[in-house]
Amino acid sequence: MTTFNYRAVDDSGKTVSGQVDAANPADLEQRLSRIGLYLISSKSASGRAAILTMRKVKRQDLITFCFHLEQLSKAGVPLLEGLSDLRDSIEHPRFKEVVASLIEKIESGSRFSDAIAAYPTVFEPIFVSLIRAGEETGQLAEVFKKLTETLKWQDELTAQTKKLLMYPAFVGTVIGGVVFFLMIYLVPQLVGFIKNMGGELPFHTKALIFVSNLFVHYWYLILSAPVALFIGVKFLLQTSEKFRFRMDGWKLNAWLIGPILRKIVLARFATFFAMMYGAGITILDSIKISENIAGNLVIADGLKRVGAQIAEGQGFTASFQNVGLFPPLVIRMLRVGETTGALDTAMLNVSYFYDREVKESIEHVQAMIEPLMTVTMGLILGWVMLSVIGPIYDTISKLKM
Repeated sequence: MTTFNYRAVDDSGKTVSGQVDAANPADLEQRLSRIGLYLISSKSASGRAAILTMRKVKRQDLITFCFHLEQLSKAGVPLLEGLSDLRDSIEHPRFKEVVASLIEKIESGSRFSDAIAAYPTVFEPIFVSLIRAGEETGQLAEVFKKLTETLKWQDELTAQTKKLLMYPAFVGTVIGGVVFFLMIYLVPQLVGFIKNMGGELPFHTKALIFVSNLFVHYWYLILSAPVALFIGVKFLLQTSEKFRFRMDGWKLNAWLIGPILRKIVLARFATFFAMMYGAGITILDSIKISENIAGNLVIADGLKRVGAQIAEGQGFTASFQNVGLFPPLVIRMLRVGETTGALDTAMLNVSYFYDREVKESIEHVQAMIEPLMTVTMGLILGWVMLSVIGPIYDTISKLKM
């Protein structure tokens, strides 16, 4: 298969651009015609260029996909007909082509789970495993319902995480801009006046002049340092698993944000584990799949050790207790679930517990960050004003004497 960049026109005459995987230009034209598009021009895109230009399928598209298939499955509509109806209503060109390809694979004799497994960038391993479990148990509609609910929960959790990070980033940028203005424009204009007054300058005034000179003469280094640091860290994250493991550990232990990120990762694990176990997937398989979706190497390593202990004969709750992933209260909930045989319900309770903790923690951190940023800004302005006004006040006092 080759990835093609294409320009096409739909029935209404609207020009559409996108990417499609096809064997050759003739196959490309056939694939586009199945989704109501007529090819104008195409060009092959290969390697990294294809990855960079490919439009990502958003979580909202997957929520719509699962919700529609759940409703159609409940109504008794065959899967192929449901996918065909969904294909005609999808606006995202990349996802529309994926759904058309799913229809083609199923018509060729593939199972639905095998068809979606061919698109790992769109459907995560847990998605494929749950669909496969739903096919084997005959509860595909129930699996679609759980996936819809979980994707919505995940979307809300992502929004909360962004809410946690965006405000400090915005305020920090504002403070950085104010500091640059003070050090590069305002302070240099006052330095000459202060020096002409004569007398010994206090330490905090000398420190202000020194910092201001650094900003004036090396502003390009100060501005480029964060960019260089970001590029360096990103490169190491892509090339060094050891560095990535350390960085993930630092994230979980970072001041204020670390404990919240840990709760978010564990809530995500608990939710997906409950889904998989409830769908009939074994404990060991559920844990193994969860390693890939944890999104944190430290948590993934902990889950791997939990799976190894369970495989050696340890109990489910005892394994989590030995690794130290969950606090005692959660361990008690897991023990009750293991004893009663309702492990999926216990994990859902764990997810609810962490979800509530995350919301309360985010509100608490935001309540702390706002005055903290205000105090930081006040201290910087106070330092500048004290360093400028102090020598002037001392000089005026001496003149009075």
